[in-house]
Amino acid sequence: MALLQNLPQVPDTLRGRTVGRSFQAVFLLALASVLLVGAFGLRLFQLQVVNGDRNRQLADTNRIRLVPKRPARGTIFDRNGEILAGSRLSHTISIWPIALPRDQWPMVINRLSKVLNVPPDEIQKRLEQAGYESIESITIARGISPAQATALAEYTNELPGVRLEAEAVRNYPNGDLAAHVIGYTGELTDEQLKARRDQGYRLGDVVGQMGAEAAFESTLHGAWGGQQVEVDSAGRIISILGDKPATAGQDIQLTIDLELQRAAEAALGTREGAIVAMDPRNGAILAMASWPTYDPNIFTTRITEAQWQQLQGADHPFLNRSLQAFPPASTFKIVTTAAAIESGKYAPGTVLPTYPYIQVGGIQFGDWNRAGFGPLGFTGAMAWSSDTFFYQVAMRLGGPTLIEMTRRFGFGRKTGIELGAEESAGLVPDDDWKRETLDTPWVIGDSINMSIGQGFLQATPLQVANMFAIAANDGYSVTPHLLKDNEEHRNWKESLELSDTTIDILHRGLRQVITGGTAQSLNVPHLPPFAGKTGTAEAPPGLSHAWFGAYAPFENPEVVIVAFAEHSGGGGGKVTAPMVLQVLETYFGKDQAEGEATP
Repeated sequence: MALLQNLPQVPDTLRGRTVGRSFQAVFLLALASVLLVGAFGLRLFQLQVVNGDRNRQLADTNRIRLVPKRPARGTIFDRNGEILAGSRLSHTISIWPIALPRDQWPMVINRLSKVLNVPPDEIQKRLEQAGYESIESITIARGISPAQATALAEYTNELPGVRLEAEAVRNYPNGDLAAHVIGYTGELTDEQLKARRDQGYRLGDVVGQMGAEAAFESTLHGAWGGQQVEVDSAGRIISILGDKPATAGQDIQLTIDLELQRAAEAALGTREGAIVAMDPRNGAILAMASWPTYDPNIFTTRITEAQWQQLQGADHPFLNRSLQAFPPASTFKIVTTAAAIESGKYAPGTVLPTYPYIQVGGIQFGDWNRAGFGPLGFTGAMAWSSDTFFYQVAMRLGGPTLIEMTRRFGFGRKTGIELGAEESAGLVPDDDWKRETLDTPWVIGDSINMSIGQGFLQATPLQVANMFAIAANDGYSVTPHLLKDNEEHRNWKESLELSDTTIDILHRGLRQVITGGTAQSLNVPHLPPFAGKTGTAEAPPGLSHAWFGAYAPFENPEVVIVAFAEHSGGGGGKVTAPMVLQVLETYFGKDQAEGEATP
């Protein structure tokens, strides 16, 4: 006890401070632990609950990638199996948006832009359209040159998220031959993508933009496939986890005869205009030429500004003039003749005097030879294309009767050909149209002008070809078409219910054009007998248009050919008739011995 009392005493203040410090350290340690655990818990909650789906997707795409497989486009053949549009192997550049953080893409885009010679803004726009977190590859350029492919291969490590892939691109082996019929392909525009996204199309997809490529897009396109692949951090494929093969588009065969098409384009040359060749028995289009034209191969790669400006400098090279409307001129006298006889106002044997001109209401309507031809019947008036003969017919017929027959022949509406999106309906004017458009009524002068294919009347070369087919078919109309599968369709023909007498007069008049009329220079011995009609249309303020149409052989016709030369300044007999003759020679074989025609 004494020993304990002799021990030194610890001051109360010091003893309390030591105990306080011990509790403070424990408290601070406990508080730090709680805060740290809470922060970890909050972060885990954010990662797993709030952003769980997105982070799982990012984790998967760090090693799993969806690689879309573009379908091979169907091949387009001519009627004899010649390739009009096929495919060739090329290289395509694509980017994988989710492969890089958003802030790293500008550097990659700038490098890629220099190699491809594509504006960086264009690549940036594609990336933003797809979205920075898209797991699908986005096509940036296709059909790149071997030099560009080599450069990209060398810069692989500096271009993460960029992929060089082999791909089939469209190829047109005949260049600009039949370009307006075949059309071309190109990437979807923003508007097209919106309209077709629910059909399985995607950003950077290629579709038909004109011609058969556009008309038969759903058949030619096919369906996308894809691969699910495992990749490493550099984007290299380690293994294939799943594969869905792409479904190739179907091939199609057109009614076009490549050899006849080549002959039609050679005959047309560099004259603005069109030539149409058609089988009058079923409406199959054998040739459809239009000039100026273009090479569809330029659209299989990125078109340069210089190429685009060069195309714009031409006179509407994308316009298929076979499907555009112009005054049909004297070829239309076929319709006026049919209207005259079918109306009952003119007997088949009617003979009328012809004059240098006919005056109506103080206006002189002259004949093309400025002298008249003397008395003529319908066949003679057709052969010599007398204007004053048909003026008199129209004056007695009246506008409504002539207009009704015009519409029976199919004018004023589209023909039904598969290229309807590019086809003009033409124009059959009447009193209602004139009052609405020009605020004036129909007058007798309008009927006079219409009787010879002038005035407000407008028709396409294809419609004019169909008019000749009606004459060749003994009064049956056919629906022009390009798909060969439809060639034997029995519903293409429709009777206009013309009398045998009307048909006979049309046949004899059109044959006499060749044997002793305005196109007698075409009455050659090395071709089978054929029938035709010339036409020259005034086209102020420019030069006149020239027309010529024919069907052959005269007995049992199997081909109709119509040639049109826009603002040629010459008559149909001199300008377009030789074009038709040239195509007929190819059709029947121009190397035959003289007089040994073989239909």
